[in-house]
Amino acid sequence: MKRLAVLGSTGSIGVSTLEIVAEHPGQFQVVALTAGRNLALLEEQIARFRPDVVAVPDPENAQRLQERIGACATRVLYGTDGLIACVTDSHVDMVVSAIVGAAGLEPTLAAIEAGKDVALANKETLVIAGELVMAAVAKSGCQLFPVDSEHSAIFQSLEGHRKEDVRRLILTASGGPFRNWSLDDLQEVTPQDALAHPNWTMGRKITIDSATMMNKGLEVIEAHWLFDVPVDDIAVHIHPESIIHSMVEYIDGALIAQLGIPDMKTPIAYALTYPERLTLDLPALDLCRLSQLNFAVPDSQCFPCLGLAYDAIRRGGTTPAVLNAANELAVEAFLQEKIGFLDIPRIIAKVVAKHTNTVASSLEQILTADSWARQTAHDVIHEIEGVSYT
Repeated sequence: MKRLAVLGSTGSIGVSTLEIVAEHPGQFQVVALTAGRNLALLEEQIARFRPDVVAVPDPENAQRLQERIGACATRVLYGTDGLIACVTDSHVDMVVSAIVGAAGLEPTLAAIEAGKDVALANKETLVIAGELVMAAVAKSGCQLFPVDSEHSAIFQSLEGHRKEDVRRLILTASGGPFRNWSLDDLQEVTPQDALAHPNWTMGRKITIDSATMMNKGLEVIEAHWLFDVPVDDIAVHIHPESIIHSMVEYIDGALIAQLGIPDMKTPIAYALTYPERLTLDLPALDLCRLSQLNFAVPDSQCFPCLGLAYDAIRRGGTTPAVLNAANELAVEAFLQEKIGFLDIPRIIAKVVAKHTNTVASSLEQILTADSWARQTAHDVIHEIEGVSYT
């Protein structure tokens, strides 16, 4: 039986993980859960899975949750210290890292340093601190399993092949809801428009990242660290059907791809039980009904976030952390309707341009850059609030 800590249990990845756990009794035990402010759902999860410990962001919500669960044996912790206590618990075998954003870095790194295997859905951990994190993985001897569908696909497509035979990695992207829109069209995008993803059901922040294609940019950075492949050997192809989740091209011209319906349960389950596979109650992929699969080159003019991410990882150091922080602030401002859709890449570019790049050899340096970028992004957003760009 594998004993799990699930970071971000009330988000889409966390919920899918716990559904898999419930469908396979006897194979998993939930030791720890952490969540944001959805206390109602967390309370339901506590009642169903009886974890030893849970963590929430702040003491007020911890007290509120403790009152709701009453005399339940589950301990309630809070803050970063609470997250770290959950992932380093001696009873935990594997941590599912599904917190969205930079908040996932510290607990995920703590889990790795404690020697816990990690099923990684929090791409920001590697975007912000890839070199630091991969060094910690090598030192601790733990295993890092990708949960993002694209990285799981590459992981599977590399199995049984030699790394030196790889020519390039190809990440596929749905293109989001605006792949055929013009710049003029994108001027009028609302949060409701951007949240209407055509293929995937995801959290709000990730869905906006998909619409801007920043999500794919962050995945390029993540793939660079996960698979130790030069960033210039990682390509992105628009693939509207979201059936081929990614591909590996080899030096002899062979192209190995992983296909499946767009459902996150498949990569989550593979990370949880690797190298075994679980039986999942999902529809089969009917290739005969598909009739065709389409691919296109991303439009860099309409979706500059992808290029900003490539530029950031080429610069290295603390620049990817700054890129990520600026993006998080810009996306939140867009969701609050303070800025326009096309302001997101403009804000990111302005913040990165103001940044003096430094080495990222310690957690302290990375967190300092992250904090600076958030304040700077806040200032830039405040400057442009209410301004209409043409």
